[in-house]
Amino acid sequence: MKSKTTRKKPDFSKLALETLAVRAGTRRTAEYQEHSEAMFLTSSFCFDSAELAADGFAHADQGFIYSRFTNPTVSMFQDRLAALEGGEACIATASGMSAILTMAMAHLQAGDHVVCSRSVFGATVQLFTNILGRFGITTTYVDLADTKSWQAAVQPNTKLFYLETPSNPLTEIADIKAISKIAQKAKALFAVDNCFCTPALQKPLALGADVVIHSATKYLDGQGRVVGGAIVGSKDFIMGKVFPYVRTAGPTLSAFNAWVFLKGLETLELRMKQQSQNALALAQWLEKQPGVERVYHPGLTSHPQHALAKRQQKAGGAIVSFTLKGGKKAAFKLINQTKLCSITANLGDTRTTITHPATTTHCRVTPEARKAAGITDGLVRIAVGLENINDLKSDLVGGLKK
Repeated sequence: MKSKTTRKKPDFSKLALETLAVRAGTRRTAEYQEHSEAMFLTSSFCFDSAELAADGFAHADQGFIYSRFTNPTVSMFQDRLAALEGGEACIATASGMSAILTMAMAHLQAGDHVVCSRSVFGATVQLFTNILGRFGITTTYVDLADTKSWQAAVQPNTKLFYLETPSNPLTEIADIKAISKIAQKAKALFAVDNCFCTPALQKPLALGADVVIHSATKYLDGQGRVVGGAIVGSKDFIMGKVFPYVRTAGPTLSAFNAWVFLKGLETLELRMKQQSQNALALAQWLEKQPGVERVYHPGLTSHPQHALAKRQQKAGGAIVSFTLKGGKKAAFKLINQTKLCSITANLGDTRTTITHPATTTHCRVTPEARKAAGITDGLVRIAVGLENINDLKSDLVGGLKK
C-alpha cells in the first residue's frame, strides 16, 4: 500500500559538494521508485497520442523523445554536473573533444577570432587551427600565465577566449578572474577546460568564466572505463545555443556512458583529494632525485604560480610532469623500466599512468609549437592514481638512476 505522504525534496543549493555528487539530478520512475539511477537504453520514447507526440517534438527541451538529444540517464548526469560546477545547465557529449567542437560550433561563425592558450591539449590545437580554420575562424595562441598577452591578442572580431588551467602537461595556472575581465571587456565568451581539477578542486564559473568544458573521460569517470564530454554554463547559452546544435548534429553521449559517469561522480571528491595528496608527495620526492632537472606541480612552492593556485584551487591536482636531464633517451628509459605504472596517454584513472607528451599527446603539434609550449623531449607526465605512494616511488627509482 502506497503512502499518501509526499516527502519534500532537499534544497540542493544549500548542500555540500560531497552530497551533491551522490544526490543531485537523481530521477526515479513513478512505478518502481528505484534507489540507484536507472539506465534508459532506448533510442526513442512513446506517446499516448498523436497530439502529445506533436507537443513533445515542439518542446523537445522539456521532455524525452529521442536519445540523440534527450535521454533520462544523460539528463541526470547533466543535472548533477551542473550542480557540482554551480552552473544553470549542462549538455553532455560523446567525448571531451566533441564538447569543445560543440561549444565552438554553437557560438562561432565564419570570420570570428579565437584567443587560445598555447598550453592546451594537442588535439585542441588541431581542432582550432586545422578544422575550424578551414571555415574562416582564426585563432591566436598566447602564453597562458601572461595576462597582458590575452589583452594584446584581442581583435574587433574576437568572440571566444579558451584555456585549460592547470595546463596539460606543464600544470601552468591561469588567473581566471583577471582573464575574465579582459573577455568581458572584449564581449567574448570565456570558456575554461576544468578537466584537471574538476569541480572538486576548482569552480571556474564562480571565478568569472562563462562556460566550463569537461573531458568526462578523465576524472569524472575516474576509472578509465568510458569516453564522454560536457559543457556547463548559463541556461541561455546551453539551452539557447548548444542544445539546438546537439539536436541537429548529434554528438551524443550514450545512456550507458552517462550512467557510468553518474557512478564516477559519487566518489569524485574523495578521489581528487587523495590523488592530489599522492601527487604532491611524489612531486616533492622527484625534486630531490639527481636525474630530474625540473618538476611541475602547482602544489610545489617552486611552481611559478603556486600562490595563484592556492587562491583558486583547493589542491594542486593529480598531474605531475618533470624534465629529465638526459632528454628523450632518459625519458624512454624511465618509462620502459616501470612495472606498476600504466604506459598510456589517458589520465584521470585510479591507476597511475605515465607518458611522453612530445611523442604521444602532442605528437601532431609542430616542433616549433611544442618548443614554445615548453614540451621538451625530456618531459615525462605522470597522472598519479590511488596506489600506495611508496610503491610508486619504488616503480620509478630504478629508471631515475644513471
